[in-house]
Amino acid sequence: MTSQQAPGSWTNWARNQTADPLRRAAPRDTDELARTVRRAADDGLHVRAVGAGHSFTGAAVTDGLLLSLDHLQRVEDVTRTETGARVTVGAGIRLHRLNQVLASAGLAMRNLGDIDRQSIAGAISTGTHGTGASLGGLATQVRGVRVVGADGSVTEATPEQNPDLFEASRLGLGSTGVLAAVTLDVVPAFHLRAQEEPWPLDRVLEELSTASGGRGGGTDAEGLENAHDHFEFYWFPHTRRALTKRNDRLAPDDEAAASLHAARGERPDAVTRARAWVDEELLSNGAFEVVNRLATALPRATPRINALSARALAPRTYVAPSHEVFVSPRRVRFREMEYAVPRAALVDVLEEIDAWVRASGENVPFPVEVRFAAADDVWLSTAHGRESAYVAVHQYLRLPHERYFEGVEKIVASVGGRPHWGKLHTLGAEDLAERYPRFEDFRRVRAQADPGGVFANPYTDQVFGPR
Repeated sequence: MTSQQAPGSWTNWARNQTADPLRRAAPRDTDELARTVRRAADDGLHVRAVGAGHSFTGAAVTDGLLLSLDHLQRVEDVTRTETGARVTVGAGIRLHRLNQVLASAGLAMRNLGDIDRQSIAGAISTGTHGTGASLGGLATQVRGVRVVGADGSVTEATPEQNPDLFEASRLGLGSTGVLAAVTLDVVPAFHLRAQEEPWPLDRVLEELSTASGGRGGGTDAEGLENAHDHFEFYWFPHTRRALTKRNDRLAPDDEAAASLHAARGERPDAVTRARAWVDEELLSNGAFEVVNRLATALPRATPRINALSARALAPRTYVAPSHEVFVSPRRVRFREMEYAVPRAALVDVLEEIDAWVRASGENVPFPVEVRFAAADDVWLSTAHGRESAYVAVHQYLRLPHERYFEGVEKIVASVGGRPHWGKLHTLGAEDLAERYPRFEDFRRVRAQADPGGVFANPYTDQVFGPR
């Protein structure tokens, strides 16, 4: 049985990237993947892998061979450790299925982003991160990768074995080869108490720690982002209002009680199914689509629409398994740009964005999302070597985004902002080399792993330099 698929065009989730590859294939295992890659390389084709297409960039675009890893979803190994487990899974497994598999084994990812449609390979390769001032992104949870090279070789890489290939492959846009499997460091399953509440933006900024540029004068430990396991907020442009999300692990006694109730099919303090549908499907998706369409038709009404949207949000508190709290359904399509900035610069950056939006008259019905991460040592992590705050700006699919994104990009450039590898930006290799201390190390390993540029495409040429 062949894995070859009929050639055909491909479009990403945001509908802003398309490809017309000469070949498409969906290998059923690592051996077939290796043969398929080697055959394409021998024929002089470029090779790119694609997951769910949730990158806003051209990361998956190719005119050669477009690989689907959807058949590579097997859980290969679960090894228990003192702190949880090491789990090896096929690189094509979607995050929502991985979460289900882990939960059934009493395990969980320690941190996640807010979308679970991506493949694990796509999520780690583009730097998906979630929020948590003491936590790193998904790539920091990776302890091993299986990489298929252009010659069909299959290499296992860990921090101890092939460490340079490991570093360049766990977050590297698939530029060193195709990931076939990933080994993750996971933790015992846990519940989160989620508190969602509208606040004045000024209160949010005042209560951030001094390490975030907060103006309240408190110590670092007193800041909102440090006081909670996971903290984020959504600011509505044209207003001074925000939706705050504070998620905290349950204390051991509460966790035991929650686990017992879950075993009985009960959810203490959880939102009802009806309330969850209203909050997530009607307000966050159905009504939000209507709001954006209205703002598109009546741009001058956007400030009033945003003010009404911000005030319509009702506070809620609930307890649920971690992956159910982390993830939110996203059915309203948009374009997104996200930059990591030094945490100390966050407040000034937001104030400058606010001033730009007010002065420009730009129509921005989508909230600005702000999240946090600890410093890490992943070579191409946007949080490499510094405590970071993430500022994500979005624009509705039917509205132009270029002017807004350009204005924000200039603001974050002044503080050394680093763009999310899977979201829109205009920076090239020369700019990025100045922002990443290990950038040249990555380029060296990339050149060694793929001397012929088989895994290159226009986007990787933009951010890493042409081969």
